[in-house]
Amino acid sequence: MAQRRVKKKRSAGSRVKTAKPWGGRFTEATNALVEDYTASIQYDWRLYPYDIAGSVAHAAMLGKTGIITQAEARKIITGLKGILQEIAEGKLEFRTDLEDIHMNIENRLVRKVGPVGGKLHTARSRNDQVALDLRMYLRDEIMELRRLLREAQRTLVGLADRHQDTVMPGYTHLQRAQPVLFGHHLLAYYEMFERDRERLADCYGRVNVLPLGAGALAGTVLPIDRKMVAELLGFNGVSENSMDAVSDRDFAVEFVSACSQIMVHLSRLAEELVLWSSAEFGFITIADAFTTGSSIMPQKKNPDVAELTRGKTGRVFGNLTALLVLMKGLPLAYNRDMQEDKEPVFDTADTAGQALAVMTEMLDSVTVHRDAMRRAAEDGFITATDLADYLVRKKLPFRQAHEVVGRAVLRAIELSCGLKDLPLGEYRKLSKLITGDVYRSLSVDASVGRRTSQGGTAPANLRRRIAALKKLVK
Repeated sequence: MAQRRVKKKRSAGSRVKTAKPWGGRFTEATNALVEDYTASIQYDWRLYPYDIAGSVAHAAMLGKTGIITQAEARKIITGLKGILQEIAEGKLEFRTDLEDIHMNIENRLVRKVGPVGGKLHTARSRNDQVALDLRMYLRDEIMELRRLLREAQRTLVGLADRHQDTVMPGYTHLQRAQPVLFGHHLLAYYEMFERDRERLADCYGRVNVLPLGAGALAGTVLPIDRKMVAELLGFNGVSENSMDAVSDRDFAVEFVSACSQIMVHLSRLAEELVLWSSAEFGFITIADAFTTGSSIMPQKKNPDVAELTRGKTGRVFGNLTALLVLMKGLPLAYNRDMQEDKEPVFDTADTAGQALAVMTEMLDSVTVHRDAMRRAAEDGFITATDLADYLVRKKLPFRQAHEVVGRAVLRAIELSCGLKDLPLGEYRKLSKLITGDVYRSLSVDASVGRRTSQGGTAPANLRRRIAALKKLVK
């Protein structure tokens, strides 16, 4: 990655005349504070590969359509490729007085190939140029996030495969509810991540539309070939309204929204890892490589990676809010407010990518304490629903069965025992439908084994699902 070499040429408040692409209209130099305030090169420098790729395609199209000569197009393209290498090697120093990545590259091009470089901007505006760059950037980020999500899914499937027979308590309201298989619990996150992948794929379709050729807002009088540019850059279509093409960022909002949902899922997983690794649960141990210690308490081993993931989720939510508020009051077409779209987008892509990568590796490193999970699952009244189902199978209406089991739980609490230890005589006082076979319904293994409805936690279901997912994520 190129270095962020940004040069500031003046002290605050000074005025130095610098050539601007729009300078013909103005008689006074831009105030240095204004130049620093309005410059975006400090962060949009990272769009350089997309800006150059878009310019290469645009130059090729200008040459083919005869808007410029083929020789001029070749000279421009050669110069652009040279600039790409210079930036990649950290040899080009960006200047704030040139405002953004577009003008930094164009300025370097003119210095490199001469006045012909000034023909590159024919039939385009920075308005459609930046929309192009951002769309190309997001295409790559979407594909990378989908790859990282698949890695996370692969890790979940592998861990679930190793724990097909590990029983744990399933929770509602963070209270023990019904026994489930740990592998089944893990695969719930697989499904969440699959929907995240689908959302990103859906977003990709709306991102992958070419805005270049819209000009500042009204299109151009020159005979450009937008379909040629779209084909060269791998876009599936061309924008149909020039004003919409340069003035909306709903595709960026949608991307950050999809990333926000990814972070919701990661944050929920992080919260469970924090809980499970606590002494109160003792279900897992997180590897030392993914934890930190305390500056004052030597015994501490803190799940900081998981906690930071929860914290960074709020940061991504903030980026989404920033984009929504940014766009909500803008009249058509382009407004300079929209320069503020890039930092939230860049930060979101970076944060979601880092969180996915580190959470996946951490998850793969955990040690699972099967016995602790089983002890928790066998404690208390976790098979109460199974007792109700037992009565339903004997034709008692469910609401009456629910009442009987509630009274059975109360009696077990009075006797300081669990449902599986409640004497048959006590059960018979509650319902004559209960016979000695009731105890076969009260073990956690029996409870899990009978949940055979599609999508249920039964071992047979889990085995089939893992087998299918292994092929999918291979």
